[in-house]
Amino acid sequence: MKNGRIYLKNFALRGLISMGFGPIVLSVVYCILDIVGVVDYMKVSDMVLGILTITVLAFFAGGITVVFQIEEIGLSLAITLHGIVLYLCYATVYLVNSWLKEGVIPFLVFTAIFVIGYLFVWTIIYFTTRKSTDKVNNSMKM
Repeated sequence: MKNGRIYLKNFALRGLISMGFGPIVLSVVYCILDIVGVVDYMKVSDMVLGILTITVLAFFAGGITVVFQIEEIGLSLAITLHGIVLYLCYATVYLVNSWLKEGVIPFLVFTAIFVIGYLFVWTIIYFTTRKSTDKVNNSMKM
């Protein structure tokens, strides 16, 4: 990869930009849990751990989108790498924060939900992109 430094710089920049949104999302989730009565008390150390891990997750989730700029690896590999990195980041954060019960079944359920959600999002992206590409191609034929 001839542009490795550029990709690394873009990874870091995208990650830093995304980092600000992680704690905001976590704060909203905590507020919702409080409103619906799921959590009425939370230790400060648990909250701090959640904020720090979500911030790191947001950095990597935002940064890894740089794989879509790397033309040498192709879209299929970029999507695969993106999905693997996101999965590993989410799984790690869930395990570190004890948001996932111990055992094989909870982990398999988490994995299934992640894979289904990831495929769902990419299916929407595919059909949306295909529709707009077809529209552009049709307008060029005229």
